[in-house]
Amino acid sequence: MSGLADIRAAILASVGAVPEVGPVHAYERYMREERDFAALYLYQPAGAPQPQVRGWWLRRWSTDERSPNVARSIDVHTWRLRGYMALADADASELVFDELIEAIRTRIRHDPTFGGVCNPGSGLDGDEDSGVQVGDVGPVRFCGVLCHSAVLTFKTWSYQ
Repeated sequence: MSGLADIRAAILASVGAVPEVGPVHAYERYMREERDFAALYLYQPAGAPQPQVRGWWLRRWSTDERSPNVARSIDVHTWRLRGYMALADADASELVFDELIEAIRTRIRHDPTFGGVCNPGSGLDGDEDSGVQVGDVGPVRFCGVLCHSAVLTFKTWSYQ
């Protein structure tokens, strides 16, 4: 029985361990000055001549409490992980960003309990979602830079 903070920390550690993923923030960051904001998302990719905007933030999107029996309830947390990466058409950066997304999906698929912090969920209490759902993929302006962006959605289950 882990609390929300434990689950969040485990997700951040898991996603942060994906090679070349960039900074992963525990919440959506904001700054008054755009240059200070961009600094939160700067990352130096291996072999690149200069840092680029690349990073992620995590948000608990919703929580459903379910009671499959009288003695226990299950918290089903839906998480949104939003990522950004500077767009560079000549470098086929969209393909690099897609590979990062797939690396995150693979990591979560192989350890959906995030090291045992939460319960495996697929099929638990009738919920059919499993793994990471990818949505809202496309170009955006972020920190004054044209970027690729995606929202990854997944669920965690924990007994209370």
